[in-house]
Amino acid sequence: MTEAEIWALLESVPDPEVPVLSVVDLGVVRAVSVEVSAPLSLANGEPSVTITITPTYSGCPAMDMISMGIRMALMEAGFKKVNIVQQLSPAWTTDWMSEAGKRKLKEYGIAPPLSNKIVDELFGEDHKIQCPQCNSMNTELVSQFGSTSCKALYRCLDCKEPFDYFKCHR
Repeated sequence: MTEAEIWALLESVPDPEVPVLSVVDLGVVRAVSVEVSAPLSLANGEPSVTITITPTYSGCPAMDMISMGIRMALMEAGFKKVNIVQQLSPAWTTDWMSEAGKRKLKEYGIAPPLSNKIVDELFGEDHKIQCPQCNSMNTELVSQFGSTSCKALYRCLDCKEPFDYFKCHR
């Protein structure tokens, strides 16, 4: 199996907190490496796969489940030697999310993150977030923390529906 085929396989591994996203959509998979050991070694020429992942933030409780999901998918594909490496630097950013992933979030009812290029949350600027239900920009922040630490809770003032916003991370 090639690295490209493994990337495609990882597209089927869901994020445990937002199952509509794959770990590839989320952007936590940073690298895929396949190595084949020498035939005379103890591994008898079996391929070894190393997957490098970066948590969405330090201490993210979903990383163990993500690692397990990746390991299980690769083992089901026939790999016996699977290494999962967590890389903290550079820190994960929402800019690593795929455009397909952002679209899937909106279709699922979670407002996707704005681009870090246009958001400067460091200075507390108030940004209007589009409602994923009715597309209104007439929304308000209810809480900095939504259903998970990665999300904030908003309310649409037009359709009155609450919704999560996947916060930007730099």
